[in-house]
Amino acid sequence: MKGFTFLWLGIIPLLMGYAGCKPEANPPAPPYKPPLIRLLTERTLKSQLLNRDIKYAVLLPKEYDTLNSTYPVVYLLHGFGDNETAWYTWGDIQSYVDANDAGKIPMIYVMPQGFNSYWVDQYDGAFPYMNMLVKEMVPQIDALYHTIKDPQHRAVMGYSMGGYGALITTAKNPSVFKTGVVLSMSYRTDKQYMAEPQSGWDIQWGSIFGGIGASGAARLTDYYKANNPFYFFTNPDDISLKGQNYFIDCGDDEENLSQPNDSLHDMLRNLNIKHEYRVRNGAHNWDYWHGALPEALRFISSAVQNIPYPADPVPVNTGTAVPAERIFAEQAEGTNIEFSVTVPPAYLTDTKNYPVIIALHDRDVATKDEESQQLKSLFNSLIGESKIPASLIIEIPLQTETVTATTLQQIITQVRTKYRTTDDRNQTLLLGNKQAGLLAYQLATGCSQQINACLLFDAEVPANANADNSYLSYYLDITDEGRNYNGYHSLYMSLRKNQLNHEYRVRQGTPSHESFLNGIFESASYIYDHLSN
Repeated sequence: MKGFTFLWLGIIPLLMGYAGCKPEANPPAPPYKPPLIRLLTERTLKSQLLNRDIKYAVLLPKEYDTLNSTYPVVYLLHGFGDNETAWYTWGDIQSYVDANDAGKIPMIYVMPQGFNSYWVDQYDGAFPYMNMLVKEMVPQIDALYHTIKDPQHRAVMGYSMGGYGALITTAKNPSVFKTGVVLSMSYRTDKQYMAEPQSGWDIQWGSIFGGIGASGAARLTDYYKANNPFYFFTNPDDISLKGQNYFIDCGDDEENLSQPNDSLHDMLRNLNIKHEYRVRNGAHNWDYWHGALPEALRFISSAVQNIPYPADPVPVNTGTAVPAERIFAEQAEGTNIEFSVTVPPAYLTDTKNYPVIIALHDRDVATKDEESQQLKSLFNSLIGESKIPASLIIEIPLQTETVTATTLQQIITQVRTKYRTTDDRNQTLLLGNKQAGLLAYQLATGCSQQINACLLFDAEVPANANADNSYLSYYLDITDEGRNYNGYHSLYMSLRKNQLNHEYRVRQGTPSHESFLNGIFESASYIYDHLSN
């Protein structure tokens, strides 16, 4: 018994030791943090100015709850007949915001309900929408969300009616907004407004700008002019000229809006008012606006960071040089005009007949050989990638002796006789750049029995350029800093008026050989269509 007692006394300390080694309790779990809901819908502002509730939606950046930061704000304005849901349903804005495009930064996007207000105050003060947006909505958004509260970090973007809203809101409120992105702006010229049917004028325009029941020039009220970019931009003291960032984009297939949008660009260039302008293939729909969004968002990102937007895009890769055995030097019979013929890769081994591309080429004297090589290489690359049909490329550089319509017809006949080409005008097209573009414009009509299309790249066409030949299709391409914007506008309006087949492009950039090559690259689908008939 005594031994058992000693044994028990020995075990007790051991058990006590084990008891002292109990594992520590788990640390308390952090408070539950629900996942970030980025798209906030059915938000409401109780407007005192409009005496009603205004709905809006907000899209937050995905970094919103992980970074201790504040963000720029972009207000997204919808079109006539739409509402605040349009941008996140049909517009799919979140997908475009989240796309990994270089140069973009996180931003907050606000989508207000705009009714059919055209985003301005009604002429009689009955519905002061712009006043509400500036004095009530912007302060509420700044109070509720992590925003950067200055005009440099606020932008407005809209389509159709919202395109006009983006322009007028930015132009008239420089102390609140610095940047406006204008997509397919729904607006008209004076002449168009005066020609509007009475019912259309009264419902859509007269109710906003005044002049209900008026006709002709009586519709152009003082309030209309105060909110008309064709008037206020021409006033050197207007607040719209306080250094705002403007980006304007409109499709070449718009029915009523091509003229006012292109006329606005024309006027802004005449007035040296800095802006970006784009015209792409398309009409008044979300397919077109979706195509605009990647660059529009990059533009806003640069603007809110106060980073100058690039003057030129990335140059196209022209590919490898064409082998010498596929390039043939020629001279127009009975003249001193020299040209070259570049045959496609399979020409040396097959027996097919090929379409013809005639390139009148304005080259820089110091780099003329390099520029010719780049042009041939680019066409060779486009053929290799099946972006255009395999074709013979006739390069006719500008030279001392001027090419006439007769000479060009002779060159076409000479090439068709000596080389395997189709004998079809529907598989022959003409193009030119700068001064050579002017020559192409001048020669096209006289050669319409030999060619079916004329492509002009920053062509130095006259200010009153026009076209009336229904046999030809035209492709007009100019950089938004191009010198001959007046001539392009005139030619574009002439083509529309005469209902001639055409496409019109205004691209980012300044006139250069690189921009010419970029323009050819972007015209590939047009070239394909006009050589595949």
